Amino acid sequence: MRQISMLDRLALFGRVGLAVLESLGRSALFLLRVLLGRSSLGNGFRLLIKQLYSVGVLSLAIIVVSGLFIGMVLALQGFNILVSYGSEQAVGQMVALTLLRELGPVVTGLLFAGRAGSALTAEIGNMKSTEQLSSLEMIGVDPLKYIIAPRLWAGFISMPLLAMIFSVVGIWGGAMVAVDWLGVYDGSYWGNMQNSVNFQDDVLNGVIKSIVFAFVITWIAVFQGYDCEPTSEGIGRATTKTVVYASLAVLGLDFILTALMFGDF
Repeated sequence: MRQISMLDRLALFGRVGLAVLESLGRSALFLLRVLLGRSSLGNGFRLLIKQLYSVGVLSLAIIVVSGLFIGMVLALQGFNILVSYGSEQAVGQMVALTLLRELGPVVTGLLFAGRAGSALTAEIGNMKSTEQLSSLEMIGVDPLKYIIAPRLWAGFISMPLLAMIFSVVGIWGGAMVAVDWLGVYDGSYWGNMQNSVNFQDDVLNGVIKSIVFAFVITWIAVFQGYDCEPTSEGIGRATTKTVVYASLAVLGLDFILTALMFGDF
């Protein structure tokens, strides 16, 4: 069995690197074509509303349920930690800051990638495999304007709203556990939260994170669907890539944004 030489390894590394750069370049050109293209106002608005329902409203149930239980778990774990230091009345502060700064945007992004992102990729990939995109081009309709753009903007709009709903539901779930179950004083829970949460440093930074995540996740989802091989195996691989790439992008961007926002750089 022939051993792989150092030159072979370098060649393999170079091929992988060139493939990654090629994919990034194609995705960037794809994004520019989608953003610069314009459709008629009335038709575009109708398509956008339809996709907002498909991408945003249909994702609401998993966001609400997940936010409720994560808020309850945060309150339970936070109380058990803070009670050792006699600071259990600060559990509301801990729940709110954790959700608004980190868990709200990040967990919503991961759930959005798993539910809406994979659905977008599979839907567009199925249109490509059944030659619906080619049929639109044949009749003079740009599929980037008619198919891709409404889905891209729907994801960009809906995910930040879902992240805010996630955080609000999580805070109420934390109140259910801390106040109604563990006996934390109601005024302390909400009062400490109001005194510690700053709109610009906490709420606005969390919204910025969710906007960045929404743009990247939806971009990855629509590009993978549009660029996939028009076969059942190709659609499956593209859907898997969407979830994996989007999840890694959310976690990596979260670190970068947190370092910029709270790292005093």
